[in-house]
Amino acid sequence: MSDIEYSAHESAIIDTGCLIGKGTKIWHFTHIMTGCKIGRHCNIGQNVVISPDVVLGDNVKVQNNVSIYTGVICEDDVFLGPSMVFTNVSNPRSSVNRRGQYETTLVKKGATIGANSTIICGITLGEYCFIGAGAVVTKDVPPYALVLGNPARQSGWMSEFGHKLQFDQNGIAVCKESKEKYLLISGSVKKIIE
Repeated sequence: MSDIEYSAHESAIIDTGCLIGKGTKIWHFTHIMTGCKIGRHCNIGQNVVISPDVVLGDNVKVQNNVSIYTGVICEDDVFLGPSMVFTNVSNPRSSVNRRGQYETTLVKKGATIGANSTIICGITLGEYCFIGAGAVVTKDVPPYALVLGNPARQSGWMSEFGHKLQFDQNGIAVCKESKEKYLLISGSVKKIIE
């Protein structure tokens, strides 16, 4: 009888000393390195590397060809799109060893990072923010913000269901799918709990 409560393809390499939650799936040619913590019901795609001390919350979706380097923390329900990139050193040089100088990047609950995006280290991506495909993010992103481009700039606000919000003259928007309401006040968005 095995104590393993996750599933991994036979080509995946899982180092000793990892914590992997129940119901997580790990696909082809993926390497999970010592000391990382992966939550429950995550889906780790093909050709992914998760470096030492990375933390992934519950229900994180990692698409193919993503490397998650030491210093990255993803809270619950984060989506990492195909071939998106994290960095962990601001000024890398091949000839200068900067191990131990890794910067923390925090990806808050429900955030989406689109395909081929680049996230420069040392920043926080707010709850339910939405990083458009190919964006290069160099600074903190507020909760619910939609950012696009290189360098990424805010282009609007998104609902928790991933729809662009349109605010009325009272600063109220309704998600077209969930019908949840949001309030825009003082340059930030909050979900209205009714």
